[in-house]
Amino acid sequence: MKLKTARVTNYRSIKDSGLIEFEPGKTILVGPNEAGKSAILQALQHIKKPKEVPPLDALRDYPRSLFNQITKGQVDPASSRVVEAVFELEEDDVAALPEPVQGQVTTYTIIRYLDNKAVHHTNLAKSGTKLSEIKSDLDKLAMSVDTLQTQISGGDNQQSSSDLATALAGISLGRDLSNEDRTKLRVWLKKQFPIIDGTNAEARYDSIIAALDYADEAASVSTVLHDRLPIFVLSNNYFRVRPRIHLAHLHERNSKGLLDDEKYDYGNLCLLKLLGFTAQELAKAGVVTDEQRRDSSTSTTSDIERRADERQYKLDAASASLTDEIRRIWNPDPNRAEADRLRLIVDGQYLKVVVEDELGVSVELDQRSEGFQWLVSFFVVFFAEAQDNYENAILLLDEPGVSLHALKQREFQHTISRLAENNQTIFTTHSPFLVGSGELDYVRVVEMTDRRVGTQVHTTVMSKDPAGLLPLQEALGYDLAQSLFTKKKNFIVEGLTDYWYIDAVSAMFAAVGKKHLDPKIAIIPAGTASKVTYFATILHSNSLKVATLLDSDRAGDNVAKHDVLTHTLKQKALLRTDDFLLSPVRTSEIEDLLRATLVVVAKAELGWDVVEIAATQSDRPIVDILQQAIKDFSKYKLARAFLRWSRNAEVSNLSQDEVKQFEKLFEAVNKALQ
Repeated sequence: MKLKTARVTNYRSIKDSGLIEFEPGKTILVGPNEAGKSAILQALQHIKKPKEVPPLDALRDYPRSLFNQITKGQVDPASSRVVEAVFELEEDDVAALPEPVQGQVTTYTIIRYLDNKAVHHTNLAKSGTKLSEIKSDLDKLAMSVDTLQTQISGGDNQQSSSDLATALAGISLGRDLSNEDRTKLRVWLKKQFPIIDGTNAEARYDSIIAALDYADEAASVSTVLHDRLPIFVLSNNYFRVRPRIHLAHLHERNSKGLLDDEKYDYGNLCLLKLLGFTAQELAKAGVVTDEQRRDSSTSTTSDIERRADERQYKLDAASASLTDEIRRIWNPDPNRAEADRLRLIVDGQYLKVVVEDELGVSVELDQRSEGFQWLVSFFVVFFAEAQDNYENAILLLDEPGVSLHALKQREFQHTISRLAENNQTIFTTHSPFLVGSGELDYVRVVEMTDRRVGTQVHTTVMSKDPAGLLPLQEALGYDLAQSLFTKKKNFIVEGLTDYWYIDAVSAMFAAVGKKHLDPKIAIIPAGTASKVTYFATILHSNSLKVATLLDSDRAGDNVAKHDVLTHTLKQKALLRTDDFLLSPVRTSEIEDLLRATLVVVAKAELGWDVVEIAATQSDRPIVDILQQAIKDFSKYKLARAFLRWSRNAEVSNLSQDEVKQFEKLFEAVNKALQ
C-alpha cells in the first residue's frame, strides 16, 4: 500500500502540520533550517516504526511549550493524536481481503497516539457494528426467553435479561463492538439458542448473528491491512563506516552491551551484517589454532580452507556490489569505468575498507573525501538494512548527500528515483541539485514562521518565508542556465505554467504519433512577459534560432510592440495566443487554448466549479473567470492539477478544438525554428 496523506499534530515543533499529500514514488520536503523537516520524518516513522526505534514519550515528544497541559492533566496522552495516515490500497492488498468486501475497500487509515496505541479503520461504509444497532433486538430476545422460561417454571424468571446485562456491562452504545464484546454476546446467544421459540425471536437471533458476523468481517479487514502496513525506515547522515574495524574489540563491546555511541558503531555493524558474519566469526574465519595445527587430518584442513574461502568470497561479492553502486554516482563517465574500486580486506584482527583508484593505488577510506566516505557509508547501511526492513518499507531520508559535490548530488538524485521505484520515498533537502526541474509536483514546502503556530507543510509550492522556496528557485535557475545556449532551437514562453502546458500536451501528442513540438527545441520560461525581450536578445546574439509565444493580453501587447523584439525576431517567430484560437477570446492567454479541459480539471481536481459561467461567457478568458469565482485561485495550482491529470489522460480526452489549436501551434513553432 502507498501512503496517500498524513497529518502530524502535537509533536515537538509541530502543533498541526496541515494535511500533507504524498506522491506514489518520491516526495521532497524542502524548507529552511529549524523549520521542522526532520520532525515530520520522525513523526511519520511512528506510523509503524522499526523495533529498535524508541517509543513515543510525552516528556520528549509533546511540544515543550505546551507540556504543562500534560502535567496538569489537561491533555491525556491516550487521546493526543501524533500522526494520522491514510494509505491507498494496491492490487495485492485488495486481493488479501475477504472476497465479499474486496470491491468496497480502497483506503486504510491509522491514527497513532502519544501513548503509542493506535486505532485503525477502512473506508467501508460501516467500520463495524455498534451496540446501539442491535440493542433493541437483544433486549426483546432476552424478554422473549425470560417469558418462555417463566411459563415453563411457573415463576418469575429474569435470568436471560440478567445475563445480558452482565455481558453488556461497560460497552458503550456508540462505539463499534470490540472482539471481546462480540465474544461475550456470542456466548450469551449460544446459551439462549436452545430456548428460543417463535418466528419473531428466531428472526431477531438471525439478525443479531448477521450483525456480529459483519463486525467480524470488518475487523478482519483492518487486521489484514494492519499486518500489511509498510514499516517506516528513517536514514540520516550520522551513520558512518570506519576504515579500520578492530573485530575483537567490536565483538567485545557488542556482546557486553557497551555500544554507547551507536552512531559510531552502527555503520560498522551494518558492514558486518552485509557480509553475513559477526565480528567474532569474521575474525576467526581462516585463523588456524594450535590444536588445528597439531591435527593434520584432511577434514580439518578442508574445513579451514572452506571457511577461509567463504570469507574471501563474501568480501569479494560485497566489494563488487558496493563498487557498482558507487560508480553510478562517483564515476558516471563511462571512460573511467575502472576508477574507484572498493575493497574489503581482513588483516589479522582488522577489517579494512580501502579504495583502489585507476592507478591501482589503494588508500584507506578515511583518506578519501568526506563526500565519498558518506556515499560508501550510505550504501553499506542501506543494503544491510534492506535485508530485513525494506521489502515492504517506506524510506525516510533526512538530508541525504549533504557532503556530496553539487554535480554528485545531481547523480544521487537519480539514485533516489531508483530507490523510489520499489519503495515509496520521502526525503528532506536544502539542495537545489536534489530537486529536478520536472519534479516540482513532488515538492512540499515546510516552514515555521511563528513558533506559536509551529511547523506547517504546504502541498502547493507556497511559503511565507522566502527561504523555504530557495532550493526550488535555485533548481529552476540552474536548469535554465544549463538549457541556455545548449540547443540551436529555442522557444521562449512567458512563464513556468506556459512551459508545463506546452510540454505536457506535446508529450500526449507524441505518444500517439500526432504532430508535436520538435524534441530538438528547448522550451525556456522567461518568468514574465517583460523578460521575453531579454531572453530573445541574448539567445539571438549567440546565433541561436528563437521563437516566442506571447499571451494576447495587455502585457503581451506591450512586449510585442517592443522595437528590439520585433527587430530580433521575424514575424513568423513572434507568436500570439489569438493566432491559434478557433473561437475568439478577449485578451486570451495560453490557458484559453485548453479552456474546455481546464474547466473539467479545475472541478474534478480542485473543486473549482465554473462550468456554467464558462459556457455562458465563452469570449472571456478562463483565468479571469476563475479569478473572480474562486477565492484562492492561482494559475500555478491550475497548471499543476493539469499536469497530474495529463499523466493518465489521452489525446481523446481533449476537445477537438483544443487538439486542432495545439496542432496549429506546434506546426507554427516547428516552422519558425526550421
